[in-house]
Amino acid sequence: MTEAAELPPVPEQAREVFGDRYGDAVRYAELLAEAGVQRGLIGPREVPRLWERHLLNCAVLSEVVPEGVMVCDVGSGAGLPGIPLALVREDLKITLLEPLLRRTNFLTEVVELLGLDHVTVVRGRAEEVMGRMPPVHVVTARAVAPLDRLATWGIPLLRPYGEMLALKGDTAEEELKSAATALSKLGAVETSILHVGEGVVDPMSTVVRVEVGESPGGVRFAAKRAKAARTTRARRRR
Repeated sequence: MTEAAELPPVPEQAREVFGDRYGDAVRYAELLAEAGVQRGLIGPREVPRLWERHLLNCAVLSEVVPEGVMVCDVGSGAGLPGIPLALVREDLKITLLEPLLRRTNFLTEVVELLGLDHVTVVRGRAEEVMGRMPPVHVVTARAVAPLDRLATWGIPLLRPYGEMLALKGDTAEEELKSAATALSKLGAVETSILHVGEGVVDPMSTVVRVEVGESPGGVRFAAKRAKAARTTRARRRR
């Protein structure tokens, strides 16, 4: 039996969530179950729960993403949550940021196959693209790192008054408490825990929202961004 054959029936909720992109969502699930497993991007045991645990769980993040903004999905991996979000929100400009070549190759193939013209794949680490990539309104992440470490990568990529949305599990409240000092130093002005996907996923998806003020990443990162931007402009003039 192949991994693709182990895919469970598509949940009825998927038609409502993905709408006109339902067929593309099904194709993406098939790609994850086939190439995703073969290339080691997801484990074989995840195939039977791809819909509830991965695609729908990520797609409902759209409930808390503002309209028409720029989004960077940090450590995108196999495209979660970035690609499900892109399938349900064509109003967004999404960058899938991922350092590993085998993953960016997969992401590029998926983006081209599904015709996601509003999605860009960038290979690199967050600290490497700072100043080279335009600051974004929203940073998303899922299963990348503990919140305090994730914040040091994600928050400096934000525009002033932007927000980081991190999909977390049962540890969300504990992580938020332990990261409070680090978040404050990085310019966070408000934090909250949201639950999204009522009637779609059970349990609902847990999202940690971190909102920043006028200096995302704090003074140190503001200076680093400015230096990186000057270096990029100088290279373009050569």
